[in-house]
Amino acid sequence: MLLKPTLAAMIAVTLVSGTCANAYAGVITTQQALSAEARANTEQQVRTALARDDVRQAMQRYGVNPADADARIASLSDAELLQLQGQVDRMPAGGGVLAVIGIVFVVLLILELVGVTHIFSHV
Repeated sequence: MLLKPTLAAMIAVTLVSGTCANAYAGVITTQQALSAEARANTEQQVRTALARDDVRQAMQRYGVNPADADARIASLSDAELLQLQGQVDRMPAGGGVLAVIGIVFVVLLILELVGVTHIFSHV
């Protein structure tokens, strides 16, 4: 008889202690919030440039899957993303598609060599 209440108490303690997790919250600074927003805007600008049909066709001619390139944008560091965005901004509209492809290719190659991506190992 004593076994059932003891077992029930042990199970209850185990379940309660296993589901309680510590939650950590903190206040972020305005600079951190602006930095995250700026990165999101920069990523969107680069994705918009890479979403153009002529850019996608050129990437496919070079053997780069546009979906992989789009997915890898999130793994770029802030400096790499800003560099890529600066190159895209300096190019004339529709005139430097190959330059964009070249920049994307170089960034993907660097990420491959560092071990972040595995795009070219399948080619």
